[in-house]
Amino acid sequence: MFLLTAAGLLLFLPPIAYIFNHRIALFGVPQIVVYLFGVWFALIGGTAALTARLEPDSAGDDS
Repeated sequence: MFLLTAAGLLLFLPPIAYIFNHRIALFGVPQIVVYLFGVWFALIGGTAALTARLEPDSAGDDS
């Protein structure tokens, strides 16, 4: 999980994000917007994949 968080932090930092800041549009959407939302969705997908592999917490089963 730490690796995913660190990768997200690095990918959103301006030096890397500015690489995609050009006047190029994909289906009318600027390239930087496609990049930022693409990274965001990739992080959500990565988090979902990691949490699906976790075992349920058995310490909280008091009921």
